[in-house]
Amino acid sequence: MAEAALVETRYTVERYFELVEKGVLHPDDRVELLEGVIVAMSPQNPRHASATRRTYNALRNVVGDRAVVSVQLPLVLGAFSAPEPDVAVVPGRASDYDTAHPTHALLVVEVADSSLLQDRLTEAAIYAAADIAEYWLINLRDDCIEVFRKPASTTPCYAEQRKLRRGEQVDLVEFPGATLQVSDLLPSNS
Repeated sequence: MAEAALVETRYTVERYFELVEKGVLHPDDRVELLEGVIVAMSPQNPRHASATRRTYNALRNVVGDRAVVSVQLPLVLGAFSAPEPDVAVVPGRASDYDTAHPTHALLVVEVADSSLLQDRLTEAAIYAAADIAEYWLINLRDDCIEVFRKPASTTPCYAEQRKLRRGEQVDLVEFPGATLQVSDLLPSNS
């Protein structure tokens, strides 16, 4: 008896969005495409939602209309990835994305509790490979922000990584002079 060949399916961004158009995936399904794999996103607990909301508000205040700040919307990064970062700052104006998703970001922010390892390893590599200058991981487990900067040119990783805690500030690489307080992004500990 012949063995059935295992076929590894790697979805392209085009095929992924076709699944949405055909109703196989629904726009409100909590999934994203990472390196050709459709990945379920964890449900948001109140602390995750709070950190996302706080980060959006803080970034919107300092960025103004110099760029677009989006929340949990697709970012097309190459042929096989369409992550939906918790918050992203993308260049241009909102009308620039009336007919297509952004394909680059100035800053990407993920809020992590149960998804900490995936966000630190898989998603950081995807963002570095896409040459996104800055990636913040709001680490709810350790009550800090992990800042990744300077995407390496030879491997999909960031050359600079550091942790910032309450009482410290974080500057936005792409917006000189724009600074946020770490404590303004983290939910309260109570």
